[in-house]
Amino acid sequence: MRILGIIPARYASSRFPGKPLANIAGKSMIQRVYEQVQKSGVLDAVVVATDDERIAKELEQIGAKYVMTDPEHLNGTLRCAEVMTFPAFNNFDAAINIQGDEPFINPEQIGLVAQTLEAHPDGIATLVRKITDYNQYLDSNVVKAVITNTGRALYFSRAALPFYRDGNFKSAYQHLGIYGYPTKLLARLSTLSPTPLEMAENLEQLRWLENDIDIYTALTKHATHAVDTPEDLDKIRKLVS
Repeated sequence: MRILGIIPARYASSRFPGKPLANIAGKSMIQRVYEQVQKSGVLDAVVVATDDERIAKELEQIGAKYVMTDPEHLNGTLRCAEVMTFPAFNNFDAAINIQGDEPFINPEQIGLVAQTLEAHPDGIATLVRKITDYNQYLDSNVVKAVITNTGRALYFSRAALPFYRDGNFKSAYQHLGIYGYPTKLLARLSTLSPTPLEMAENLEQLRWLENDIDIYTALTKHATHAVDTPEDLDKIRKLVS
């Protein structure tokens, strides 16, 4: 299976405009993501999908491969789907969508997604991490995944799921925003309309479940450090200070 790694990186952001160019100990965030992805060793190629010339200029300076995509895309999945229509990438069997705001993503996580893709070539692959902290379980910004014994996703929610009726919290699973898609399925995803559950929770993966598309998860022990706000960036900088 030939797999393309795609890093969507847009300039506009309601909470943190221009964050791919944010400096983290002498390197831009997008450079750090690109370097981490390159370390995975499971991708046949890596490309950044951006919509802004300022990001493109930075990518040229660090020698990263990139393509310009439509600035009107609402999410990374649509940006990835456009990338796969480029003639240079029509010989790939699958794509892995790596978030452009996780400068310290563990390369092993990309390998896990690739393994899951190869085991389930007709579905979507993603990652989950066990939640043992009660406050994180209650946090609506932490997306929870409910899965079967074999890792197939049953549901995703911002709510505290599963609900422990006896009030004795044990554990749950956090969903991490990395996806692997077979090329043909990715093309189909780009044609699907928003669905009621997706709009209720603001989670695009619910659109896929509502359209009877299987999502398979793999368990990782590594935490992620996404940068959504300038405050998140301050925390990230402390990791390399």
